Amino acid sequence: MLTMKFEHLGLRPGMRVLDVGCGGGRHIRQTRLMPGVDAIGLDLGEKEVRETQRMLRDLDQHPIEWGGTVPGAGEWKVMRGSIYQLPFADESFDCVIISEVLEHLHHDDLALSEIRRVLKPGGTLAASVPREGPEALCWALSKRYRTTPGGHIRIYRRKKLKQKLTDAGYEIYDSHFAHALHSPYWWLKCAFGVDREDVKVVRLYHQLLVWDIMRRPLLTRALESMLSPLIGKSVVFYGTKV
Repeated sequence: MLTMKFEHLGLRPGMRVLDVGCGGGRHIRQTRLMPGVDAIGLDLGEKEVRETQRMLRDLDQHPIEWGGTVPGAGEWKVMRGSIYQLPFADESFDCVIISEVLEHLHHDDLALSEIRRVLKPGGTLAASVPREGPEALCWALSKRYRTTPGGHIRIYRRKKLKQKLTDAGYEIYDSHFAHALHSPYWWLKCAFGVDREDVKVVRLYHQLLVWDIMRRPLLTRALESMLSPLIGKSVVFYGTKV
Protein backbone atom coordinates (compact mmCIF):
# COMPACT_ATOMS: atom_id res chain seq x y z
CA MET A 1 0.00 0.00 0.00
CA LEU A 2 1.43 3.36 -1.06
CA THR A 3 2.14 6.07 1.47
CA MET A 4 2.94 8.70 -1.13
CA LYS A 5 0.40 9.98 -3.66
CA PHE A 6 2.24 9.80 -6.95
CA GLU A 7 -0.03 12.37 -8.55
CA HIS A 8 1.63 14.89 -6.20
CA LEU A 9 5.14 14.14 -7.50
CA GLY A 10 4.86 15.58 -11.00
CA LEU A 11 6.77 12.72 -12.60
CA ARG A 12 7.21 12.73 -16.37
CA PRO A 13 9.08 10.61 -18.92
CA GLY A 14 12.82 11.16 -18.67
CA MET A 15 12.82 11.80 -14.92
CA ARG A 16 14.80 9.84 -12.31
CA VAL A 17 13.45 8.82 -8.91
CA LEU A 18 15.38 7.68 -5.83
CA ASP A 19 13.59 5.76 -3.08
CA VAL A 20 15.80 5.90 0.04
CA GLY A 21 15.13 3.07 2.48
CA CYS A 22 12.97 1.38 -0.13
CA GLY A 23 12.21 -1.68 2.02
CA GLY A 24 9.95 -4.04 0.11
CA GLY A 25 9.84 -1.68 -2.86
CA ARG A 26 6.21 -0.60 -2.86
CA HIS A 27 7.01 2.87 -4.22
CA ILE A 28 9.52 1.58 -6.76
CA ARG A 29 6.82 -0.82 -7.94
CA GLN A 30 4.57 2.14 -8.73
CA THR A 31 7.15 3.60 -11.11
CA ARG A 32 6.76 0.50 -13.31
CA LEU A 33 3.36 1.92 -14.22
CA MET A 34 4.88 5.22 -15.44
CA PRO A 35 6.40 5.20 -18.95
CA GLY A 36 9.91 6.60 -19.19
CA VAL A 37 10.51 7.12 -15.45
CA ASP A 38 13.78 5.61 -14.22
CA ALA A 39 13.95 4.55 -10.57
CA ILE A 40 16.60 3.49 -8.08
CA GLY A 41 15.83 1.89 -4.73
CA LEU A 42 18.39 1.98 -1.96
CA ASP A 43 18.30 0.11 1.35
CA LEU A 44 20.79 -1.11 3.95
CA GLY A 45 19.14 -4.52 4.20
CA GLU A 46 20.44 -7.28 1.97
CA LYS A 47 17.16 -9.18 2.26
CA GLU A 48 15.10 -6.13 1.32
CA VAL A 49 17.24 -5.44 -1.73
CA ARG A 50 17.15 -9.04 -2.91
CA GLU A 51 13.39 -9.38 -2.50
CA THR A 52 12.68 -6.06 -4.21
CA GLN A 53 14.87 -7.03 -7.15
CA ARG A 54 13.00 -10.31 -7.47
CA MET A 55 9.63 -8.54 -7.32
CA LEU A 56 10.59 -6.04 -10.05
CA ARG A 57 11.93 -8.76 -12.34
CA ASP A 58 8.65 -10.61 -11.94
CA LEU A 59 6.69 -7.46 -12.81
CA ASP A 60 8.73 -6.94 -15.95
CA GLN A 61 7.89 -10.45 -17.13
CA HIS A 62 4.16 -9.73 -17.18
CA PRO A 63 2.13 -7.26 -19.27
CA ILE A 64 0.18 -4.50 -17.57
CA GLU A 65 -3.15 -6.29 -18.01
CA TRP A 66 -1.77 -9.14 -15.87
CA GLY A 67 -0.53 -6.81 -13.16
CA GLY A 68 2.89 -6.24 -14.67
CA THR A 69 4.86 -3.37 -16.18
CA VAL A 70 3.56 -0.82 -18.68
CA PRO A 71 5.13 -0.67 -22.15
CA GLY A 72 7.98 1.83 -22.24
CA ALA A 73 8.61 1.75 -18.50
CA GLY A 74 11.97 3.20 -17.53
CA GLU A 75 14.99 1.41 -16.14
CA TRP A 76 15.31 0.35 -12.51
CA LYS A 77 18.03 -0.60 -10.09
CA VAL A 78 17.95 -1.70 -6.45
CA MET A 79 21.11 -1.57 -4.37
CA ARG A 80 22.51 -1.51 -0.85
CA GLY A 81 23.82 1.73 0.57
CA SER A 82 23.79 4.21 3.43
CA ILE A 83 21.58 7.26 3.50
CA TYR A 84 24.45 9.12 5.16
CA GLN A 85 26.70 8.57 2.14
CA LEU A 86 24.50 8.25 -0.92
CA PRO A 87 26.53 6.72 -3.78
CA PHE A 88 25.34 9.22 -6.37
CA ALA A 89 26.61 12.41 -7.94
CA ASP A 90 25.28 15.82 -6.99
CA GLU A 91 21.92 16.78 -8.52
CA SER A 92 21.28 13.31 -9.97
CA PHE A 93 17.54 12.94 -9.31
CA ASP A 94 14.31 14.75 -10.10
CA CYS A 95 12.51 13.22 -7.12
CA VAL A 96 13.55 11.57 -3.84
CA ILE A 97 11.18 9.51 -1.73
CA ILE A 98 11.96 8.77 1.92
CA SER A 99 9.04 6.95 3.49
CA GLU A 100 9.00 5.87 7.17
CA VAL A 101 12.79 6.15 7.50
CA LEU A 102 13.67 9.38 9.30
CA GLU A 103 12.23 8.15 12.61
CA HIS A 104 14.86 5.38 12.64
CA LEU A 105 17.86 7.67 12.13
CA HIS A 106 20.10 9.12 14.80
CA HIS A 107 21.31 11.77 12.36
CA ASP A 108 18.21 12.83 10.45
CA ASP A 109 19.69 16.24 9.55
CA LEU A 110 22.66 14.57 7.87
CA ALA A 111 20.29 12.32 5.92
CA LEU A 112 18.27 15.32 4.73
CA SER A 113 21.49 17.07 3.71
CA GLU A 114 22.56 14.08 1.60
CA ILE A 115 19.16 13.92 -0.04
CA ARG A 116 19.38 17.60 -0.89
CA ARG A 117 22.81 17.06 -2.40
CA VAL A 118 21.59 14.44 -4.91
CA LEU A 119 18.32 16.24 -5.75
CA LYS A 120 18.21 18.64 -8.68
CA PRO A 121 17.24 22.28 -8.13
CA GLY A 122 13.46 22.42 -8.28
CA GLY A 123 13.30 18.67 -7.64
CA THR A 124 10.69 17.05 -5.41
CA LEU A 125 11.13 15.56 -1.95
CA ALA A 126 8.39 13.27 -0.62
CA ALA A 127 8.91 12.44 3.05
CA SER A 128 6.71 10.56 5.50
CA VAL A 129 7.02 9.62 9.18
CA PRO A 130 4.69 8.13 11.79
CA ARG A 131 2.14 10.68 12.93
CA GLU A 132 2.53 12.06 16.44
CA GLY A 133 -0.78 10.95 18.03
CA PRO A 134 -0.99 7.32 16.86
CA GLU A 135 2.74 6.88 17.41
CA ALA A 136 2.62 8.29 20.95
CA LEU A 137 -0.14 5.82 21.82
CA CYS A 138 2.02 2.94 20.57
CA TRP A 139 4.89 4.17 22.75
CA ALA A 140 2.58 4.40 25.77
CA LEU A 141 1.14 0.91 25.26
CA SER A 142 4.41 -0.94 24.70
CA LYS A 143 7.94 -0.40 25.95
CA ARG A 144 9.07 -3.12 23.56
CA TYR A 145 7.72 -1.12 20.59
CA ARG A 146 10.01 1.82 21.38
CA THR A 147 13.08 -0.10 22.55
CA THR A 148 13.44 -2.66 19.75
CA PRO A 149 16.90 -2.35 18.12
CA GLY A 150 16.54 -0.54 14.82
CA GLY A 151 13.12 0.77 15.81
CA HIS A 152 11.74 4.27 16.13
CA ILE A 153 13.95 6.58 18.18
CA ARG A 154 11.82 9.74 18.11
CA ILE A 155 8.31 11.06 17.57
CA TYR A 156 8.00 13.97 15.16
CA ARG A 157 5.54 16.74 15.78
CA ARG A 158 3.97 17.74 12.48
CA LYS A 159 4.81 21.44 12.73
CA LYS A 160 8.39 20.76 13.80
CA LEU A 161 8.93 18.31 10.96
CA LYS A 162 7.59 20.83 8.48
CA GLN A 163 9.99 23.41 9.89
CA LYS A 164 12.88 20.93 9.74
CA LEU A 165 12.19 20.30 6.05
CA THR A 166 11.90 24.03 5.40
CA ASP A 167 15.20 24.66 7.18
CA ALA A 168 16.77 21.89 5.08
CA GLY A 169 15.99 23.88 1.94
CA TYR A 170 12.54 22.80 0.79
CA GLU A 171 9.40 24.76 0.04
CA ILE A 172 6.52 22.58 1.26
CA TYR A 173 3.63 22.56 -1.20
CA ASP A 174 1.38 19.79 0.08
CA SER A 175 0.75 17.47 3.01
CA HIS A 176 -1.69 14.75 4.05
CA PHE A 177 -2.19 11.83 6.42
CA ALA A 178 -2.23 8.17 5.42
CA HIS A 179 -2.95 4.62 6.61
CA ALA A 180 -5.80 5.18 9.05
CA LEU A 181 -6.70 1.49 9.05
CA HIS A 182 -3.16 0.58 10.12
CA SER A 183 -3.29 2.56 13.37
CA PRO A 184 -5.71 0.21 15.21
CA TYR A 185 -3.60 -2.76 14.11
CA TRP A 186 -0.50 -1.35 15.78
CA TRP A 187 -2.44 -0.34 18.89
CA LEU A 188 -3.62 -3.93 19.20
CA LYS A 189 -0.11 -5.23 18.61
CA CYS A 190 1.28 -2.96 21.29
CA ALA A 191 -1.51 -3.76 23.75
CA PHE A 192 -1.17 -7.55 23.44
CA GLY A 193 2.60 -7.71 22.77
CA VAL A 194 4.45 -6.69 19.61
CA ASP A 195 6.19 -10.08 19.39
CA ARG A 196 3.14 -12.26 19.95
CA GLU A 197 1.74 -14.14 16.97
CA ASP A 198 -0.98 -16.08 18.82
CA VAL A 199 -3.48 -13.29 19.55
CA LYS A 200 -6.58 -14.00 17.48
CA VAL A 201 -7.90 -10.44 17.22
CA VAL A 202 -4.50 -9.20 15.99
CA ARG A 203 -4.25 -12.02 13.48
CA LEU A 204 -7.76 -11.36 12.17
CA TYR A 205 -7.11 -7.63 11.83
CA HIS A 206 -3.92 -8.37 9.90
CA GLN A 207 -5.92 -10.57 7.54
CA LEU A 208 -8.33 -7.68 7.05
CA LEU A 209 -5.46 -5.36 6.11
CA VAL A 210 -4.05 -7.88 3.63
CA TRP A 211 -7.51 -8.34 2.10
CA ASP A 212 -7.90 -4.57 1.84
CA ILE A 213 -4.51 -4.17 0.12
CA MET A 214 -5.25 -6.93 -2.37
CA ARG A 215 -8.90 -6.15 -3.13
CA ARG A 216 -9.20 -2.44 -2.32
CA PRO A 217 -13.00 -2.56 -1.82
CA LEU A 218 -14.96 0.68 -1.88
CA LEU A 219 -16.02 0.39 1.77
CA THR A 220 -12.52 0.24 3.24
CA ARG A 221 -11.24 2.84 0.77
CA ALA A 222 -14.00 5.18 1.95
CA LEU A 223 -13.19 4.47 5.59
CA GLU A 224 -9.52 5.09 4.93
CA SER A 225 -10.28 8.44 3.31
CA MET A 226 -12.61 9.55 6.12
CA LEU A 227 -10.44 8.39 9.02
CA SER A 228 -6.96 9.33 7.81
CA PRO A 229 -7.29 12.99 8.88
CA LEU A 230 -8.22 11.72 12.36
CA ILE A 231 -6.08 8.65 13.02
CA GLY A 232 -3.84 8.25 9.97
CA LYS A 233 -0.68 6.34 10.99
CA SER A 234 1.59 8.49 8.79
CA VAL A 235 2.02 12.14 7.89
CA VAL A 236 3.39 12.98 4.45
CA PHE A 237 5.04 16.16 3.20
CA TYR A 238 5.88 17.17 -0.36
CA GLY A 239 8.46 19.85 -0.98
CA THR A 240 10.45 21.49 -3.76
CA LYS A 241 14.20 22.04 -3.45
CA VAL A 242 14.87 25.78 -3.49
